[in-house]
Amino acid sequence: MVEKISETRKSFDEALSKVTNPQSLEELRLKFLSKKGIVNQLFEDFKLTSKEEKKLIGQILNDLKTYTQSKFNEFIQKLEKEYTVKKAASIDLTLPGKQKEIGSKHIITQTLDEIKNIFKGLGFSIYEGPELESDYNNFEALNFPTDHPARDMQDTFFINQNFLLRTHTSPVQIRLMKEKKPPIRAIMPGKVFRNEAVSAKSYCLFHQVEGLYVDTDVTFAELKGTLVAFIKQYFGSEIKYRFRASFFPFTEPSAEMDIWWQPKGKEGRWMEILGCGMVDPNVLINVGIDPEKYVGYAFGMGIERTTMRKYGIDDIRLLFDSDIRFLKQF
Repeated sequence: MVEKISETRKSFDEALSKVTNPQSLEELRLKFLSKKGIVNQLFEDFKLTSKEEKKLIGQILNDLKTYTQSKFNEFIQKLEKEYTVKKAASIDLTLPGKQKEIGSKHIITQTLDEIKNIFKGLGFSIYEGPELESDYNNFEALNFPTDHPARDMQDTFFINQNFLLRTHTSPVQIRLMKEKKPPIRAIMPGKVFRNEAVSAKSYCLFHQVEGLYVDTDVTFAELKGTLVAFIKQYFGSEIKYRFRASFFPFTEPSAEMDIWWQPKGKEGRWMEILGCGMVDPNVLINVGIDPEKYVGYAFGMGIERTTMRKYGIDDIRLLFDSDIRFLKQF
């Protein structure tokens, strides 16, 4: 048994001297130090020795186990040290560092921020509300009776009979007028949802900014002046615009604002940019505001449409595809 232990030690030293790479080192470990390795097999054989031999052989065997394990660990440390030195030597300090890709705001977020800043400069506060809304706040309080044909103008994602994904940010106006007494001057940015087929010109999800001003002696002329000030700051002072009579259930009279749009190399035309009007007295009554004392105006615009017109984007889907090649342009 003593001779066998001595031969194992010599065999281990010889095998260790031939190790040149991690693969051969692992082979050595499996052969000598694993559960089924030679060293552990010697401990199994040790159980069969006589009582007289156990003390001497047990000490020699323990020395072998300690020796082989320590030599193995020393060799691993040696390999790691050599690898670290080689790696450090391979670093060329004259090479330029790797340039980090820094993210930026999405073009929709940029447009929203710009619009918010313009209206904040005009004295408007910013309010937001939930995207899951009640049918009452989204339609009925805004002068859309249950059987009103204007409901068909907006294809709606209904959650159940009483709740839906809001089709515009106008419900925030209802919530605000219920919670706060006039004067009220605020804009309401946010996501809205409509059950529409996705195409180059429409999407089932988009963003809106709506505005509301309620006080005594509010006029349509003031509404026009506010919107003209906005588009001149956003599109430039040379922008051409016009107002056309229109219809919305929650405003009376109502109008749409158009701007003259002429992309490079194409024929110019009038394009609708937003809707607006004086708040219908029925809406004020629904939120507990006296229409005999207070009057207001409201307006709303789609952010995707505004962005597309400012930057000459012809497909709304580009704004949602997360194509880094497209987004990097902004």
